[in-house]
Amino acid sequence: MPIEGVVADANVLLSAAVGKAALRVITDFDIVVHVAQFNADEVAEYLPLMAAKYDLQTELVEMQWKLLPLRIHPLRTYQAGLSQAIEDLKHRDPEDAHALALARSLDLPIWSNDRDFQSVKVACYSTARLLRALSAQRK
Repeated sequence: MPIEGVVADANVLLSAAVGKAALRVITDFDIVVHVAQFNADEVAEYLPLMAAKYDLQTELVEMQWKLLPLRIHPLRTYQAGLSQAIEDLKHRDPEDAHALALARSLDLPIWSNDRDFQSVKVACYSTARLLRALSAQRK
């Protein structure tokens, strides 16, 4: 089954904003990247730290972030499933619950490099695995 869309976690979006391999998923393939507003806000908060970490100009990283073609979803889109997602991740990172709830509400896989999603019965792709799958799908 072809991958036409994914729900991105904050970690891969931060990587894309600073020009790492995650950016290729967004720029090189015809895939819709969905993001919970909560995670989009989380990315915006950490952009200056990422810019400093990679010795990049904050303004350029922020511009790259704003230019990413993302579908950002408000809480109301996935709120019905958020409580269950929080429960499912209670021993992990509770901030990941937003991406999980959105993925379930849209019936899409998650794109994340975190291992927090391994036991939640939702397909999850790391950046490397997603790039391989999308490349194979293109052929």
